[in-house]
Amino acid sequence: MLDLYEQTGGENWENSWNLEESVSNWNGIKIKEGTVVAIDLFNNNLVGVLPESIGKLKNLTRLNIAFNGITGELPKQLIQITALRVLKLEMNRIKGEIPEAIGQLENLEELTAFNNFLTGHIPESLGGLENLKVLNLSSNNLKGRIPNSLGSLSKLESLGLFENALEGTIPTEMGKLSNLKEMVLANNRLGGAIPIEFGQLTSLRILQIQNNRFESFNGLKQMNVKKLLAFDHDAGTDFNFDFDNPNKDNKTRMADTKFEDDDIDNK
Repeated sequence: MLDLYEQTGGENWENSWNLEESVSNWNGIKIKEGTVVAIDLFNNNLVGVLPESIGKLKNLTRLNIAFNGITGELPKQLIQITALRVLKLEMNRIKGEIPEAIGQLENLEELTAFNNFLTGHIPESLGGLENLKVLNLSSNNLKGRIPNSLGSLSKLESLGLFENALEGTIPTEMGKLSNLKEMVLANNRLGGAIPIEFGQLTSLRILQIQNNRFESFNGLKQMNVKKLLAFDHDAGTDFNFDFDNPNKDNKTRMADTKFEDDDIDNK
């Protein structure tokens, strides 16, 4: 904890810690049975790098350092916090690759890291996070293909991969995401055909796939687009979708990336 304070400019935080007080009185810290279980330092002017010692917080279930000035790469020791359920890293300046070993965080329910400088590929191991409900990696510099393994995230409700350099086709396995409500893939280099398996996404309410390089949109005809609340695509006038929602005439609206801090359960 002291390493986190020192390496992110604790003296200059918006709500700093009084190191003379008990840890239980420190802003954004939740203690349970004598151990730290939550760190919530959202929008608190943290500037610096995450310390490697963060991995020693074995009982941490929630780490929210979103909307700060965190730089450097994610410490490998972060993967040691296997109790983590919520990991919020968005709106920082974090660089480097997402650790392939992130699949070891088997309790993770929410992973948001949009608006950083992450590079490399989306780890295949993310598909092993069977409890994951929210995954947002939008507005980074990620490249390569969308892993087929993401189709195994049976509890996933929200997927944001907007504004990266992803290429290749959308995996047909994505049609297995029966609980998915939001899919934002706009502003990438995705190509090929829209999978006909999209017709199986019966829970989907938001679909944004514009500004890619798709060659065929026929898969969209398998969908019941009447249920969609937001639907942005580049299919053109050849596709006269029976689309009954307030946004049906707006095909160029930019994909929405969430910039608020959605505290889904304050765990």
